[in-house]
Amino acid sequence: MSHVNPGAQLPLQDVGVDSSGTGGAASQLLPQSAGFAITSDLASVVDSPSRMASSSISNAPQLRISEIFFSLQGETSRIGLPTVFIRLTGCPLRCSYCDTRYAFTGGQNCSIASILQQVAEYAPRYVTVTGGEPLAQKNCLLLLRALCDAGYEVSLETSGALDIGEVDGRVMRVVDIKTPASGEAEKNLWENLPLLAQHDEIKFVLCDENDYQWARLIIQQHQLTGQCAIVFSPAHATLDATQLAEWILRDRLPVRMLLQLHKLLWNNAPGH
Repeated sequence: MSHVNPGAQLPLQDVGVDSSGTGGAASQLLPQSAGFAITSDLASVVDSPSRMASSSISNAPQLRISEIFFSLQGETSRIGLPTVFIRLTGCPLRCSYCDTRYAFTGGQNCSIASILQQVAEYAPRYVTVTGGEPLAQKNCLLLLRALCDAGYEVSLETSGALDIGEVDGRVMRVVDIKTPASGEAEKNLWENLPLLAQHDEIKFVLCDENDYQWARLIIQQHQLTGQCAIVFSPAHATLDATQLAEWILRDRLPVRMLLQLHKLLWNNAPGH
């Protein structure tokens, strides 16, 4: 399996960023036409609005990309399958266990055409759009549609804090319901749950027994059993996996337990 340094895959000539790696990409101007949903958490990846007039960024739809890489799917029911990952920059949440903080800022502006070209180089069957929080960039919807139109089996990994209603119906939406220990449970957009279809998935990352009991209650309150697959995953190096397995068996929960394969294989190194 080939694992590619993601930084080398972004076409600097396409996005007009500083190729020195000293921060030019992070300060690149991002016009509203690029599709960002600007929040206080995302503002650090854009430059002063007063410089918009001098921007040389193309009018074609663009997104801010942290990395594009080819690896094994480490989560969801597609675990273990060779997959191209497109990691978008920016996230309005700050979960306690977040393992991709490097994607909060920086990145490079890429056109959808350029992204599709990079994906095609791997000739994949599966493509995952992740973050950060990919739906924080409005042009994520266009990217998802374009990937589906290109014939890929596409999944979206989202925090569940933003509306998933406009996501292309061909996409497998993996909604991460934030638990109390994440520090972001109040951001859950519960209106998303009735929108989920059989091919979608719900994921709970659990840090302790309180999270586990809370997740059980959420499943009951929202009658999630049977709506779509439900995944329980122990927060890496926080909740003992064997303990979680014993709770699930004790309570006969109709959920799937998964460990994060990429962390077991590559210790969560970027690009995997």
